[in-house]
This record gives sequence, structure tokens and C-alpha cells, in this order.
Amino acid sequence: MRIESENAALAYAAVNREPTVGIPVFWMNIMEHKIIDRLAQMPEGSYRRNPHGTYLQMQKNIGVCMIDQYIPENPLSLDDFGYLGGSGNTTGASKIYAEGALIEGPEDVAEHIENRMIPGLEAAIANFGEEEKKALMNSVVDYETDVQNTFGADILKCGYAQISFPGFLYGQYGYEHYFGAYALYPEIIDRLFELQGDYSHMRNSAVVEAYKKADLPLYHRLDHDMADGKGVLANAKTLERAWVPAFAKAISPAVEAGFTLLWHCDGNLTKLIPYLLEAGVNGFQGFQYEFGMDYPHICGLKAKNGMSMVIEAGVSVTRELPMGSPADVKKQLKELVEYGPKTGLFLGMSSSCVPGTPYENICAAIEGMRHYRKYGREGL
Repeated sequence: MRIESENAALAYAAVNREPTVGIPVFWMNIMEHKIIDRLAQMPEGSYRRNPHGTYLQMQKNIGVCMIDQYIPENPLSLDDFGYLGGSGNTTGASKIYAEGALIEGPEDVAEHIENRMIPGLEAAIANFGEEEKKALMNSVVDYETDVQNTFGADILKCGYAQISFPGFLYGQYGYEHYFGAYALYPEIIDRLFELQGDYSHMRNSAVVEAYKKADLPLYHRLDHDMADGKGVLANAKTLERAWVPAFAKAISPAVEAGFTLLWHCDGNLTKLIPYLLEAGVNGFQGFQYEFGMDYPHICGLKAKNGMSMVIEAGVSVTRELPMGSPADVKKQLKELVEYGPKTGLFLGMSSSCVPGTPYENICAAIEGMRHYRKYGREGL
């Protein structure tokens, strides 16, 4: 792949675990509109009028080197007082529907999966031919190329949401109904995982082929929340029945092609990590340290093939940034560098930075990232 700037080259080297002097910065999704305007050095109201241009200028001014998940319109879902999206299946909807069917309990979930989801996947698998493969490959390359062209030479675009895999369907059915079905109808849930793994394997084989033909970075972030502060949302042992082998099959084309595959961490993911590593995951992003995620230990892990981890380490958006002081932010950044891997380390924020986060704390984070971007570990 042709790299045309020092900034993007630094990110590309980190993705490939090459020694670097500075530590690259990954994307920062700051949600408060006034702060986006301010960091973009544009007049107040610019983000509302031109979300894409203002959001991208903010990333450039901060010194971001790599973006995988590009969501310039995401802050439009919030104002200064909270979420504007209303009630959804996981945010208090009074009634939940799936393809027009009312979901009132686990039985409805099982029925919908058995009668609609499973036959639909079986048909998708049977019909995935050369025409579908070519269309998917073209779509992947067109999207990644278009976004890279939007960024320009200074920010490296890496993969996100192109590689699919089985997951919990709480977003479709709601937490209570879905996990009720997960407990009461394991055969149906497991069959769905198996089919999702089969279809994703076919799909991901085409995605990997597209990445290689277009000479895109062999990097992808896998993003699906499977834990909360107490741990994995389902007993980790139950995942061994079907989800673990289905997940491993789904991502195997990327693993075999030598992709760097990062898993996004929400909550306490500790019990899931061994399964992820065994499947071929070789990096992590996010980290809610306050829930027991052992950052130094995770940074010291080895991938299945013996390689070190690639880590996108973020200042906490649930603790230090919203509730700490600038000194707390700088202290955490120092620890992230000190205990992070010697190669393959990025710095940023652990997730989206919500409205109300003190501006001076955000500035402290950016100042610290610029410092380590220049001096690396020598700046400790």
C-alpha cells in the first residue's frame, strides 16, 4: 500500500507492529457540538451546518493518524442534554417488533428465529454465488477507497464493520426477550449461531479477497458488545457450544490472511478473552478499566500465532475524562504508554466522549497524545 504522509505511515507501522519513535493517535469521537467546533477551529454552529467537514477537520487538528470507524454524523444523535433518538428495543421501547411480528417474550423470539431468521440464512447461503461475491467485493473497495480519499493522505483508513460474525441479537429483540430465549431455547439459538458462522465465512472470504486485491491495510476492528460491568452477558461456558466455533469459522479467512483483528471492549470482557485469542483475535480497543479489565496483562498477551497485541488504548470516557482532573488524565495517559505493548500501540479515548466532559480534560488528553506522538516512550 502506498503511504504518502508521516502521520499515516506511523499508523501503518503500528498496525504491522513495527518499531516506531512516536505513538500514533486513533480516532476520537467527541460528541459535544460546541467542543467539536472549538477543536476544529471553526465558528460555533459549524458542526450542525457541516457535520462531515467540521468533524474531519477536528480529527486533523487533533493529530489523528488512523480512523477505522468513521461516524461523522454520530454526534447529531445527542444535544447538550442527552440522546435524541427516542426509545428503541434496548432503550425503553413499549413494544418490540421484528419484521412486523410483535415480540412479547422469549417464545416470540424463538418462533421468529426458527421461522424467519434460520430459513433466511439458509437461503442466503444457498444463493451466495459469483455475482453476489463480486458485488460485495466492489462495495467494500468502493467504500474504503472513498473514505480514504475523503481523509486525504494524512489519516490512514482502516477496516471496520466489513467482516461479519455471529452475535447476540438483543438489538433486534430487546435484552430481556432475547436472553430469555437464549436460556430456554438453546438448540434454536445454537443453530442460528452455526448458520451465521457459515454465512459470515463465505462473506468474509470475499471481503478478505477484496482487501488484498485493492492493497488495503490488513486490519479490522470487530465491534459487538458482549459484556457489561459484571461480565459477559451470557455464561461464557454456554458460548462454547456453538458461538465459539461459529465465531472462529466466521473470522478464519481474515486470520489465515494475516489480518490484525482488534476486539472492541465494553464492560468486563475477561472471561471471553481466551476464546477470542484462540479464534485468532490479536488486539483490543476500548477498555473499561474500572470494571476489572487488566490493561497491563492484556497488553502482554500473545496471539495464537505468537505475535504481540495491537492495542488502541484510550483515556477513560467513563471515569478520568468526565469526572477527573487534567492531572488525572495525564497520569492515565502515562500509564497507558508505560504498560502498553512496545509495538502496535495507539492512543486515543476509550469510546465516545459524551457532552458535559470538561473541555480542559479533553485538552489535557490531546496535549498528552501529541507529546507521545512526538516522543513516544522516551517521553515518559
